[in-house]
Amino acid sequence: MSDLPLGLERVRAESRRHFFGQAGLGFGAMALSSLLNERVAGSEASWEIPAKVKSVIYLHMAGSPSQLELFDHKPALGRLHDTECPEEYLEGKRFAFIRGVPKMLGPQCRFDQHGETGQTISEHLPALSKLADDLCVIRSMNTEQFNHSPAQLFMHTGNPLLGYPAMGSWVTYGLGSENENLPGFVVLSSGGKTPSAGKSLWGSGFLPTVYQGVQCRTDGGDPILFLSNPKGLDRDARRKTLDAIEDLNRYQHHTVGDPETLTRISQYELAFRMQLSVPEVMDIGRESKKTLELYGAQPGYISEAESAADPRQLYQGDDPTFANNCLLARRLVENGVRFVQLYDWGWDHHGSSRGESIDETLPIKCAQIDRAISGLITDLKQRGLFDETLIVWGGEFGRTPMMQNNVNKVLKPGFIGRDHHPYAFTMWMAGGGIKPGSYGQTDELGYYITEKPVGVRDLQATILHQLGIDPQRFSFPYQGLNQRLIGPTDEARVLHELLV
Repeated sequence: MSDLPLGLERVRAESRRHFFGQAGLGFGAMALSSLLNERVAGSEASWEIPAKVKSVIYLHMAGSPSQLELFDHKPALGRLHDTECPEEYLEGKRFAFIRGVPKMLGPQCRFDQHGETGQTISEHLPALSKLADDLCVIRSMNTEQFNHSPAQLFMHTGNPLLGYPAMGSWVTYGLGSENENLPGFVVLSSGGKTPSAGKSLWGSGFLPTVYQGVQCRTDGGDPILFLSNPKGLDRDARRKTLDAIEDLNRYQHHTVGDPETLTRISQYELAFRMQLSVPEVMDIGRESKKTLELYGAQPGYISEAESAADPRQLYQGDDPTFANNCLLARRLVENGVRFVQLYDWGWDHHGSSRGESIDETLPIKCAQIDRAISGLITDLKQRGLFDETLIVWGGEFGRTPMMQNNVNKVLKPGFIGRDHHPYAFTMWMAGGGIKPGSYGQTDELGYYITEKPVGVRDLQATILHQLGIDPQRFSFPYQGLNQRLIGPTDEARVLHELLV
């Protein structure tokens, strides 16, 4: 056994690779400390700009909904329905599942124009259609990725690889939370499964872990796992326990100097404060009957689909799980939470097996979200929160104009689907500082973008801009680079055309 002090023992055990890998964290901690001191003193950080909104509610439909059945109506595609796909759309292309020459798949629903802006929206979204003039529908999104995990990571962390901070982590690192008793970044999920990229989608990456997203449960148990005191331990005893743990952590930090130790202290203290604030905020039973009906929410409801091995075959259009989460999102931003992320699983409609079809499952999923989202927008407007909240909706990519053919070669009810499509898809934004209307166009088949392309980094830059963060200057030093959400190049642009 060595007689060296703990600090020297740590230095001896540390490899060169480990030293250089961790060195950036130390510099990052110094930069963070300096930044916090500047903000306390009242001066602005170099990346701060005037903010248009206080918070973001990001609604991610995990699996990627078909834009061709929801927002991007293509009559010409209907005329080519069930004919062989032209070679020009196949040559040199990579698909996740399509093999050989697939058949073209026409729209599987009816579209109508709505509102003064004339938005073309599917019959599957009747409630949202009534709020068409509140939406900015971007029909020219595109991405670099065509498989779920890397595409989701790219959308939410700015990098298709693991280990990078989520957008919500970036935002809370820069802006913090307006409520010291609640986390700045909260995650809610529905649909029965976690998105393909898993909990890395709300991880803090190389940022201090205090900025990672806090996942709240809506299954009837504690909203946050392990937040409640263990049996036999009251709040006073918990306080004494935390004080003792803090003393040990501060000793470790003084001896070893790891900045993550200070983060651990902050997390313990936040958890202690959340014991009183979270149960109250998460209790949607406090809402009026009128408000619950507006969303289609049901306090205490636990769906069988949420714990099923394959939830898709148990989906019901009137399942209120997503609606409950939308109502919780409003309560969270109302109480100062900066970034609320809703993930709804079950939008991967390949048509290869029962429960994942465009013709049967997509209408069910739309019914689950339609009233809930329209209720969220209406409620925010009624409470004066709409102008200070940015709502973002979409998936990680789009769906092909051709049918998926690796399992079913011919159209069959209940087994109609589309493959992954990164070249063009639809997202929409609404709320503070966003100009309602349409943006961008695709060709007559919805295959390529023909007007005003929008990349994932453009969307990220615009979200940061609306929150009062200059996306070009906002960075964190790690491993010798000034890391940014929008990546190392200057290709990302703020979409000023969409802003009021």
